[in-house]
Amino acid sequence: MTARPAVRPAVADDPDTAGGTPCPACGTANPPGRRFCRRCATPLDPAAARVDLPWWRTIWPFRRRTRAGSGRGTRLLVILCALAIVGAGVFLLLPTGRHLIEDTRDKLGKATAVTPVKVTADAEVPHHPAGNTTDGLRNRYWGAPKAGASVTYTFDRPFRLVDVIVTNGASKDPEEYARQARALRITMDATTEDGEHVREELRISDKPGSQTTVTGISKVTSVRLTLDDPAGTGPGRHLALAEVEFFQRS
Repeated sequence: MTARPAVRPAVADDPDTAGGTPCPACGTANPPGRRFCRRCATPLDPAAARVDLPWWRTIWPFRRRTRAGSGRGTRLLVILCALAIVGAGVFLLLPTGRHLIEDTRDKLGKATAVTPVKVTADAEVPHHPAGNTTDGLRNRYWGAPKAGASVTYTFDRPFRLVDVIVTNGASKDPEEYARQARALRITMDATTEDGEHVREELRISDKPGSQTTVTGISKVTSVRLTLDDPAGTGPGRHLALAEVEFFQRS
């Protein structure tokens, strides 16, 4: 035989319940200030809906509902430390990040030739002027009397210098190449629109033909090349540089 369910005894009236909220479910009187019925635990104010948090309170470490003195100061300190670390990281990594972006654009973009409007050398042998390095012919050259001589290329507007192609020696022809000395190290000093000077060492192999150096320098207005580490020197020989080509990002 099934046992009869036990009936919970009614809560006796209590003088302390005067002015309290009666339970909307069972009618039990409750003392003032109670949030749940003392008999059936039904919310005494069902119309009071939970207030949604603003969107920024849904992100750690704001998302916790806090009471006074429940770690609010600690979380504020953590937030300030995190912001300081992020700010320092951005400050330190910004030049590197900018360089990475520009380098990626160089690789993805197309390089086009840019021609200087002026070519001057601090020294040159007769019949072999510095202008021969930009005439598009690889069998004519600039003749420098000694190591340390330099040639400067000036451009009409700033540009992003992505590549420099050098044809070393007197010619791309092996026999003509060997007739004169040539530089195995060329120091490149680039001047930018902002007045900044960027120096790079171009290591040149002792062989005829074109050799490319990737640079990646922004806002270039002029480039000076200085010839060093001569090879093939001897009586009646001088340093020869056949052609220099500059390329910009299109």
